[in-house]
Amino acid sequence: MAELKTNVLYYGDNLEILRHHIPDESVDLVYLDPPFNSKADYNVLFREESGERSAAQIKAFSDFWHWDNAAEETFREIVQTCPDKVATMIAALRQGIGSNDVMAYLVMMTLRLVELRRVLKPTGSLYLHCDPTASHYIKVIMDGVFGHRSFRNEITWQRTGAHNDAKRYGSVSDRLLFYTKSDKWTWDPQYTEYAPEYVKERYHYVEEDTGRLFWPNQMTGAGQGPARMIGGQLREPPRGRHWAYTQDDIDRLEREGAIYWSANGLPYIKNYFDERKGRPLQDVWTDVVMTKSGHERLGYPTQKPQSLLERIIQASSNEGDVVLDPFCGCGTAVVAAHKLGRRWIGIDITFLAVDVMRKRLCDSFKPDFPTPKDVTVIGEPVDVGGARALAAQDRYQFQWWALSLVSALPAGDDRKKGADTGIDGVIGFVEEKGKAARVIVSVKSGGVNVGQVRDLKGVVEREKAAMGLFITLEPSTEPMRVEAVSAGFYHSALWKKDYPKIQILTVEELLAGKQASLPPSASGGFAKAPRIGKAEGEQRELM
Repeated sequence: MAELKTNVLYYGDNLEILRHHIPDESVDLVYLDPPFNSKADYNVLFREESGERSAAQIKAFSDFWHWDNAAEETFREIVQTCPDKVATMIAALRQGIGSNDVMAYLVMMTLRLVELRRVLKPTGSLYLHCDPTASHYIKVIMDGVFGHRSFRNEITWQRTGAHNDAKRYGSVSDRLLFYTKSDKWTWDPQYTEYAPEYVKERYHYVEEDTGRLFWPNQMTGAGQGPARMIGGQLREPPRGRHWAYTQDDIDRLEREGAIYWSANGLPYIKNYFDERKGRPLQDVWTDVVMTKSGHERLGYPTQKPQSLLERIIQASSNEGDVVLDPFCGCGTAVVAAHKLGRRWIGIDITFLAVDVMRKRLCDSFKPDFPTPKDVTVIGEPVDVGGARALAAQDRYQFQWWALSLVSALPAGDDRKKGADTGIDGVIGFVEEKGKAARVIVSVKSGGVNVGQVRDLKGVVEREKAAMGLFITLEPSTEPMRVEAVSAGFYHSALWKKDYPKIQILTVEELLAGKQASLPPSASGGFAKAPRIGKAEGEQRELM
């Protein structure tokens, strides 16, 4: 097993990464927000240069599961290699619900939960975020993996306001299943503000000399006990009660003026409002909502509020601890962990998500990550051989990776329609008088020829774009380069400079550091995340 690396992103299958890169008992806190078997495609929406929501979108992942040969093989692996209790549990579930889509989802999750328990420290905790479509099944599996005595809470999180769902109650909540590795776990209680009506009803006593709000609390507990000197007199506690404080404590409280005498002459302890931390957090959370708009929204599907993750991380880890998110998405967990001084590991199987995460880390913590390339990503190609392997495995992942090399925005997802618009990515920039302009990007992973460059020229003209970039895994040919030169130049009135209208860049050149010749204002990608002041938590909008 390799040495644990932290503050890194992994691109690839989380099961394989957990098995080969994350040592036993090396992680303090796991948060995972896996797909819910919701039978939906999740799309990423982008923003135009003007800041408006773009019509362009691309499928980030499909939350569809099917019982197929892969699911059958995974089931057999669980039965043959996992602890008896886990194998028995998953076999019973299959017998009860059958070999269907839900079962395919559950066997996928089971192997990963086994690995996640392995990597947790004995004092570690795991929070699994899910919705009611599968939470009951997942909880049964987690009881098998962690043991039912390791279950701590099923937290209900109200994720949104009222829904008008047809012929049923509005579905507005998710579940957070909270388990620990052992019976000794890291815990820092969290608090919420008291409701104004609670404060008004309870803390309506005012200390005359200080103006402090308090309420009188009993000084006794159940069970008979001895008398104490209070207010200069030896006082017996009420029948069946005892004074809950030693004589030394009572003397100290009297010196501090912390004893209140009622109208009938009974002593009480002053519980001061300004000494209360707040209302201890319960297992129903209604105070954290992801707004439909605002600076935090990046347009990534299933994005969760940063404050939700901060609450979990603060409750179940300490500064310097390791936080792992194996289904990282747009990286809210790693951003929250970095802000709070934790070490972190993020994993995702789509390069689109990895690209979102590193741009977000760069936007949020510029001093730590000057550019997105300064975020360490393990599993992405670092040479032409790796790029070829990625293209052979998944050409769409290769395309997203190649677009990230030039900071281009992925174009709309037309895979279902089988359409080929000639546009794989877009880079926007601002011209004179605030006019928006675009660079069209075409990515090729296979054989290339002069006709494809000619096609890009046609797309640039059709779309009334300023320029076109042709990214190729294979070396360009002389006729291709001649065709590109024949397109001439784009003149930027704002920057008073000419740029080649069609540019060819090979993956090898980009990996060596070569960049496209574009106006300085050119940029592409996702909505920019707010700058975050690490530790103190101050948020400032990027200019």
